[in-house]
Amino acid sequence: MPVVLWVALGGAIGSAARYGVNVWSGRMFGSEFPWQTLIVNILGCFIMGALTEMMALKLNVGQETRAFLTTGILGGFTTFSAFSLDFAYLVERKQVMAAGGYALASVVISLIAVFAGMNLIRTLYAA
Repeated sequence: MPVVLWVALGGAIGSAARYGVNVWSGRMFGSEFPWQTLIVNILGCFIMGALTEMMALKLNVGQETRAFLTTGILGGFTTFSAFSLDFAYLVERKQVMAAGGYALASVVISLIAVFAGMNLIRTLYAA
């Protein structure tokens, strides 16, 4: 199967998983703040860091598998385009402090999550 079909299949899986997080977080935290997008961005970045490090250090996977997992599943799951729209909505509602906190938390914690995922795998597989 061509790589693009693996990416498309992964994207469908990731998008469905994101929808699940949206429903769950809406029930848990409400909809006044874009928790669903913050959660998937942080979780997705952590998984991306851990997964890519695992593939680099321990897993011998081909291009199809790598594209399926990263571009496909995680690409469908993470939502920086939704992040931008949520930020714009907060600003338009004149919730500037919430928008600033949301942007800062999304970027900083997601970057920390990537490094945390990478370091977790490095620690687990340190020889």
